[in-house]
Amino acid sequence: MPPRALSPSGLLLVDKPEGPSSFAVVADVRRRTGARTGHAGTLDPFASGLLLVLSGAATKVASCFVGLDKRYLTDVDLRAVTDTGDREGAIVERHDAPSAEELEHRLEGLRGEVELPVPAASAVKIGGARAPRLHRRGVEVDMPIRRSRVDALDVISYSEGVARLDLRVSSGTYVRAIAAALGGHCVTLRRTEVGPFRVEEADPERIIPPEDALGRIGLGAGSLEAR
Repeated sequence: MPPRALSPSGLLLVDKPEGPSSFAVVADVRRRTGARTGHAGTLDPFASGLLLVLSGAATKVASCFVGLDKRYLTDVDLRAVTDTGDREGAIVERHDAPSAEELEHRLEGLRGEVELPVPAASAVKIGGARAPRLHRRGVEVDMPIRRSRVDALDVISYSEGVARLDLRVSSGTYVRAIAAALGGHCVTLRRTEVGPFRVEEADPERIIPPEDALGRIGLGAGSLEAR
């Protein structure tokens, strides 16, 4: 198979819908452009929102975009906990929803530097095998603890046990882990920002030149030439 083309080169901002995997979105871009293609951070299939897709020679600087802070909107059902932290898992506990005052108390403990277990459905490897595969096979594993930073965790609305939350977090933060720590699970999850890039800018037909994309995160074109 011949190598993928190095052009068109640049960054695409894609608003991924619920359903397809991040890999499927990348594969669609690759089919359309014929270029080498990758992403700078996955979204679960049930989640929607901003996906950064690198095309052509710009894939060499994907690591520059992976560590950017993220912003999410999520609806968390606080009446049940699932084994994955989202709506696709099995319910393992049901309980009454907390009061608004109790919810705020729980949120306060999750702001700043936090350490939470990685959700079982996350694409991390445990003993050489992907955690989701082990989970589907019914294998119980001790998920690793991950340290992350929660810069903002605000309630937009709270009704009938479901809280809509607005989060600003460091890269690598699992929103499903936060939902589980609150005593609930994510019903919806939408990524609205990655670093300076916003989902409102998404246009899968527009390719942002590498030097412009790097400039928006404070790096020069030399970052591309050095790789």
